[in-house]
Amino acid sequence: MFSAEQSCWFVRKVICWRAVASIAWAVLLLPPITAVFVILSRFSLLHPIQTVSECLTFLTSASVIFSFILLCGVIIMVGFLNLEYYTVIPTIACSKIALLGQLLHPRHFVNSLAHCIMGIIVAWCCAITIGGRYEAVAYPCTPGDGADSSHQMCLNEYHFILLLAGAFVGLSHSMLGVIYNMNYVPFHTVQQYKYLRFKGSLPMLVKCSATQALYSVRNYIVLYFFLGYIPKAWICKTLNLHLNSSVHPLDSIAGLLDLNLLYQLWVSAGFLLLTWHVTLLLFRIFVTEVYSFAVQSSFTEDAHQCLPKVLTGKQSMILKFLALQDLALLSQHSPLRRVEVFSLSQPGGHPHNWNAISKECLSLLSDLTQRLIAYHDTVATNGRAKSLSTGSERKTSSETSVTSGTDDLMSPRPTFLMKTPASVFARSIVGSPLTAPFTPDLDSPFASPALRRLTAPPDPFSPWSGTVQSPHIMRRVPKLWSTSTDSQVNGSPPASPASVPSPKQEQSKPSLLAQFLQNRKEQVKHFLAKRVLIMYLFNKLPEASSQALFADSQAHIWALEGLSYLVQASFSEDQFGVVQTALPSILSCMLVLQEAVDRHFKLPHASSKPVRSASSLGDSTHKTLRFALRATLKTAIYRITTTFGNHLNAIQMSAEHRKRLQQFLENKE
Repeated sequence: MFSAEQSCWFVRKVICWRAVASIAWAVLLLPPITAVFVILSRFSLLHPIQTVSECLTFLTSASVIFSFILLCGVIIMVGFLNLEYYTVIPTIACSKIALLGQLLHPRHFVNSLAHCIMGIIVAWCCAITIGGRYEAVAYPCTPGDGADSSHQMCLNEYHFILLLAGAFVGLSHSMLGVIYNMNYVPFHTVQQYKYLRFKGSLPMLVKCSATQALYSVRNYIVLYFFLGYIPKAWICKTLNLHLNSSVHPLDSIAGLLDLNLLYQLWVSAGFLLLTWHVTLLLFRIFVTEVYSFAVQSSFTEDAHQCLPKVLTGKQSMILKFLALQDLALLSQHSPLRRVEVFSLSQPGGHPHNWNAISKECLSLLSDLTQRLIAYHDTVATNGRAKSLSTGSERKTSSETSVTSGTDDLMSPRPTFLMKTPASVFARSIVGSPLTAPFTPDLDSPFASPALRRLTAPPDPFSPWSGTVQSPHIMRRVPKLWSTSTDSQVNGSPPASPASVPSPKQEQSKPSLLAQFLQNRKEQVKHFLAKRVLIMYLFNKLPEASSQALFADSQAHIWALEGLSYLVQASFSEDQFGVVQTALPSILSCMLVLQEAVDRHFKLPHASSKPVRSASSLGDSTHKTLRFALRATLKTAIYRITTTFGNHLNAIQMSAEHRKRLQQFLENKE
C-alpha cells in the first residue's frame, strides 16, 4: 500500500501508531459495550433487580472472560482489515455490472470470508453469554426420539441458528461496505477534538447499528425459512447429530414466530455491528487527524518530510491528502509558517518552497480541468468520435489527439496517485460505438445480394469499372490487378509507383480476420443491447459518473483554499514578491477550471443534489463534492479579486479571461 521509500517514515511513525491507538481504544470500549449486551440479553421485566445482580455476577465468570478474549481478537482483526482496505478516494461504480464486479472481486471475497468467520466467533460468544437453550450446539436426545439417549446427540437448533446469523450479518456487513463505500475515510471540514467527534457520532452509531441489525435479521429469517434445511442437514451429517422431532423446526412458521428468538437475534446482531462500527469510527477519527508538516528543515536527511517535498513527491494518497489539508490550514491560520513559504533560499535567493507548492496545486487543478473537458467531449458526442468534413486526414489526426489525450488522462501521473475511473469515460453498451459508423458484414450469410453488389469492388475488366466523377458517364480503361481496392472504391486514380504505400502502412492495415472479429463483436453488442436485463446491468448511471469524476475533489478543494489564502496573505506579508510572479497563471488556471465546472453543471444529471442517507454508516460526502468544489472555486477567485481589486488589471491575460475576471471584480458572478 505504501511502496515509495520516502513514505516509509510516515507509515512507521504516523499511520501505524494511529491505527494501533484506534484499536486500543476500541478494545477499551469493549467491556462497557459487552456489559450493556449482557444486561439486554438477560434482562427480565418481572425481576429487574435480580437480573442486574445476576448479570454482575456473570460478568466475572470464566466463560465471559474467555469470550472477552475472543472478542478482543476479533476487534484487532477488524482494525487490521480497516487498515488494509481503507481508501481516501471512494470507488464509485458507474453501472450495475461494475458494482457486481466489485462484489465478486477476489480481494473482496477474502474480506467477506474473514467477516463471516469473525461473525461466527462473535455469535458463539453471544450464545455463551445468553446461556440457557442457546448455550450448547448439541444435547442428549430424549428416548421419545427413537434413539438411545446414552449414545446419540441431537442438534440444538437455537444455538445453530445464532451461529448462522453471525455469519450472515458478517457477510451482509462486508457487502454493504462495498455498496456504501464504508472503507472510505472522509476528512471533516470542521476540525474537532477526537473525543468531541466520537461523542457527537455515538448516537448515530447506535441508531445505525440497531437499524442495520433489524434489516439483517429480517433478511436472515426469510433466507433461513427457505434454505435453512441445507446447512442443518450438513451439520448433522458432519457432527453425526440427530434432529429432535418433538420440537418445532426453526425453518418453519411456528418455529420462527418465537419472540424471544427474534429478540436475541436482533440484540446479538446489534452488538456485533456496534463493536465493528465503533472500531471503524475510531480508525477514521485517528487517521484523519491533522498532521503538521515542517515547511523547511535545517537538516538534509529530514528534507523529504517537509511539506514541499511531500506535495511534489511520489507519496501515498493518505499522505498526500494530509499534506494538502495541512497546506489549507497553514495558509489560513499560521502567519509564521506562511513566512517560511514566502522565504528565499540562501544562498541563491530562490523561492523554492513557494514554487514547489504552487506548481503542485496548479498541476492538480489542470488535471481536473482536462478530465472535465474529456468528459464533456465524450458526453457531447454520445461516445462517438467526432467526424470532420474536411478530409480523412484531419479526421484521423483528430481521433488520434483525442485518444492520446484520453490515454494521458487515464495514465497515472508521476506527481500524484489520483485518477478518474475509466468507467466514467467508457460508453454504455446501449449507446453508439466508439469506433467508426457501422460497416456491413459482407461475409455474413445474412447479407443481402444487393448489399454485396453495392459494396463489392468493381470488376477490373468491366468497361464501366470505376466511379462516376461527373454527371456524365465516362468509360474507364481497364485497371490492373495491382490497383488497391480502396482507390477503386473511393474513385481515386490508380496509385503511381511513387505513391506506393510503405511496408509500415501495409502492416497497419487490419487483416480480414480482424475485420471479421470486429464485425462479429459489433453484432453481439447490438444483439445484447436489445435485451432488457443486459441494458439494466450495463446501462451507465449519469449521476454516478459525475460523482466518480469528482471523487478526489477534496484534494482540489484544499489546493484552491491553500492557493487563494496564500495569495491573499501575500498582499501584506510577501516581502520579496514571490507570489506576484505566479499570479497570472493562478488566475488563468482558476478561470479555466471555473468555465469547465460551469459547463459540467449545465448537464442535466449534474445539477441534482443527492439526498444524504442518515441511516448508513457509509459516508455520503463524496456525493456532494462537486457542489463543494464549485463553491470553493468561486470563493477562491473572489478572495483574490477582493484583496487585489483593480491592481489585477495590470496582469497580462487573454481577453476572454479578462472579461471573466471583470465579472468577479464587479461582483456579478
